[in-house]
Amino acid sequence: MRVKICGITKPEQGQAIAQLGATALGFICVQTSPRYVTPGQIRAVVEQLLVSVDRVGVFANATIEEICEIVAEAGLSAVQLHGSESPEFCEMLRKSLPKLEMIKALRVKTSECLNQAVTYASCVDTLLLDAYHPHLLGGTGKTIDWITLQRFRPSVPWLLAGGLTPENILEALSELQPDGIDLSSGVERSPGDKDLDKVAQLFEKVRSVVSPTGC
Repeated sequence: MRVKICGITKPEQGQAIAQLGATALGFICVQTSPRYVTPGQIRAVVEQLLVSVDRVGVFANATIEEICEIVAEAGLSAVQLHGSESPEFCEMLRKSLPKLEMIKALRVKTSECLNQAVTYASCVDTLLLDAYHPHLLGGTGKTIDWITLQRFRPSVPWLLAGGLTPENILEALSELQPDGIDLSSGVERSPGDKDLDKVAQLFEKVRSVVSPTGC
């Protein structure tokens, strides 16, 4: 089970979360987000990591040039596209960054939204399903209707996001079989400030049913 903790802003928290067992850390590269971090801030976290984890930059409707520049400056190993990027855009970005994992986030408003998964599965490495919010791209604390996902079986690995917490993670994993989970607001005191006690509780719960591993 892959476990990604997103919205990392502090080097000491990034290091602690990696040591607790996270397989991926997410960094928000969207300037309008309260969890936004600059490439320099990301690099400060990355340089303090003592264990190997995936370093995921989260973008929304950025240009290929902007993404490539931040990837190089920040030392990222994966890119997550959380906006309205088309499959064609994903294919062009892959040509520019052929060695990086590409994750496409889909904001699920209705079950029909899952039809997009088929379109993107051929041009990205991983899908991430998040809850829909009319004004926010992520970190909303809102869960997806898990019932709509019970038959979701894409041809690529997928991560479950949206309102996950240490309190509801076992229920989510009992109903669904994602390849990984992604949490942000569910393990925070405030946007970008992680609650390490909650992160530890999360891993205790997850390890009771599965073993967190890299993907």
